[in-house]
Amino acid sequence: MIRVLVVEDDPVAAAAHQMYVERVEGFTVTAVAHTRAAAVRALERTPVDLLLLDLYLPDGHGLGLLRSLRASGHGADVIAVTSARDLAVVREGVSLGVVQYVLKPFTYPTLRDRLVRYAEFRGVAGEASGQEEVDRALGALRVAHPAALPKGLSGPTLEAVTRVLKESPEGVTAAAAGERLGISRITARRYLEHLVTVGSAARRPHYGQVGRPELHYRWLAAGR
Repeated sequence: MIRVLVVEDDPVAAAAHQMYVERVEGFTVTAVAHTRAAAVRALERTPVDLLLLDLYLPDGHGLGLLRSLRASGHGADVIAVTSARDLAVVREGVSLGVVQYVLKPFTYPTLRDRLVRYAEFRGVAGEASGQEEVDRALGALRVAHPAALPKGLSGPTLEAVTRVLKESPEGVTAAAAGERLGISRITARRYLEHLVTVGSAARRPHYGQVGRPELHYRWLAAGR
């Protein structure tokens, strides 16, 4: 099993990260830390193979934590889970051992793909027969192409529906989402159902006084 430490300051996001990781075969979460200090304490108690690391922590930047870990001899790999889009930060992270970046917000399939690729990379052993085999081993970490959306769904509209969902902590109906975005209830429901399918949202029936219950959708995916 690949042992993972989840480092994320937001408890809801941290719980989602843990749930996502433990749904992937071959991975187990040994601990969850909400601060840099808690991450250090967790690593002192239990060695891990991989950190799922948020870069913005309340008591210091994630790369600062990583620098201190490298200085003290910790060699765990890192997948950065962050909203940081500064390419200078990305380059520094790579120099410190960040093997993947996952930008928030994301869905379960996105993280699952990165974890599966990391497991494949980690499983390569022995001596390479030549350059091609080295390239193939390193290529395991690369994302060949973004996951395709189901037929009839568009990226911009999905982003808009996701934004409405995230702005509605109590949940939103397809009719309400459609009205806010200027699209039909049926179209909004297709996008909401897609988010449920990929593990980013949950649905529950809401019972009114008369008629059939309405479905309310609530955002679940890790990220802010």
